[in-house]
Amino acid sequence: MPKSLTPRLEALKEEMEGYARGYGLDFFETRFELLGFDELNMVAAYGGFPTRYPHWRWGMEYEQLARGYEYGLSKIYELVINNDPCYAYLLESNAEVDQKLVMAHVYGHCDFFKNNFAFQHTNRKMVDAMANHATRVRRWIDKLGVEKVEDFIDRALSLENLVDAQSVYVKRSPTAAPQEQPRVEGFRVDREYMRGYVNPPDYLEAQRKRLEAEAAASKRFPERPQRDVLLFLLEHAPLEDWEADMLALLRDEAYYFAPQAQTKIMNEGWASYWHSRLMTEKALRDDELIDYADHHSGVMGTRPGAFNPYKIGIELFRDIEDRWNKGRFGKEYEQCDDLRARSEWDTRAMKGREKLFEVRRHYNDVTFIDTFLTLDFAREQKLFVFGFNEKRNSWEIQDREFRKVKNKLLQQLTNHGQPVIDVLDGNHDNRAELLLAHRHDGMDLKSDFARETLKNLASLWRRPVNLVTKVEGKGISLRHDGQSFTEKKVGL
Repeated sequence: MPKSLTPRLEALKEEMEGYARGYGLDFFETRFELLGFDELNMVAAYGGFPTRYPHWRWGMEYEQLARGYEYGLSKIYELVINNDPCYAYLLESNAEVDQKLVMAHVYGHCDFFKNNFAFQHTNRKMVDAMANHATRVRRWIDKLGVEKVEDFIDRALSLENLVDAQSVYVKRSPTAAPQEQPRVEGFRVDREYMRGYVNPPDYLEAQRKRLEAEAAASKRFPERPQRDVLLFLLEHAPLEDWEADMLALLRDEAYYFAPQAQTKIMNEGWASYWHSRLMTEKALRDDELIDYADHHSGVMGTRPGAFNPYKIGIELFRDIEDRWNKGRFGKEYEQCDDLRARSEWDTRAMKGREKLFEVRRHYNDVTFIDTFLTLDFAREQKLFVFGFNEKRNSWEIQDREFRKVKNKLLQQLTNHGQPVIDVLDGNHDNRAELLLAHRHDGMDLKSDFARETLKNLASLWRRPVNLVTKVEGKGISLRHDGQSFTEKKVGL
């Protein structure tokens, strides 16, 4: 069970919160709870929530975290939940300097959760919602058995990325205009008084129904490609009540976690920026400097070929602050082609802090990187494209050209690295088969992942599922009927 904070930690909490609000950070009430390393691993295995629905994967997550801590490979310093109030956990064995660092980092996260646009539609009472989800799952387990419910959850979890993370901001499918009723004329008559005899009302009504049936059979649903595959399944798949209930709650959780995947670099960078400011400018004592520097540098460390969101995020926020303080933005600066003038440019605009809070509110990782990652920044941070050379059987630097580096990074961040799949037709070839399309972005689907995903989709749709994509530039149609998997070439 979580322990309440000691008087000393409670005093540190008040101190760090005061510093954070003094810098302009705005967050919900934040409640810290004290845990042992084993208890913290348990909570972390549940995604930070004290209560989740029962499933074997939580035990797997716990084993990985526990072994990592036992072997000295990893250690959880902070864990915070997007909620109102926010909940955060402290490791009771941490030194005081670490507790202050974690608190400062947590307040950065809480400010980001409350103010970034991506989180404005999330459930701010998700702790309660997760507990309700757990209750619903346990009720179905009691009624149907563990194996049946867990098997369905396993299949549904493989589809949890098939949602439309942008749908909370834009309406992709506006309501279609009312369809005109088919016009029924009947047989042609030369004399008007004969019309009622040649085309009686019963005959005209039968003709109208026939035309409506033909129009419905030829009509594709959905009328437009639908990216939220889970919603389409909920609305049209022949699911049993308990299956629909399970799929709906898993979809709710997928939408709750989606903004965190969309803002990983910004969120960690923002929290790291503020823990650095709060510690070095306010909270750090002289005798804590070495320990703080050691732990901070450990979090920011990178190695060739690895991508550290903490490091890229904090450095990009610092770069933005420096550029806007010196006025290195706008048309005049961008059009300056004198390298010396650009390097010495300083209008003393001092708009850095204002710009930081603006960026924190209005950007996600894709727009953040696309807008603010510059050539100078890429050179300073030594960014490059790293890949596997099959001929040499080794990993190596493939490219240092700025545009390719930036495009590669944006490609990895778009849709948080997941393929974009649309539902094209729920009655493919008029056989009630499901037709999906992969929006190819230069990266082929992993064949084993695609096969298992289609198999699980077919189990929910109860009919064969088809997917059109490209492999090595050629059109391919993949099909799974629940028992066997086939593929064939198609023209795209």
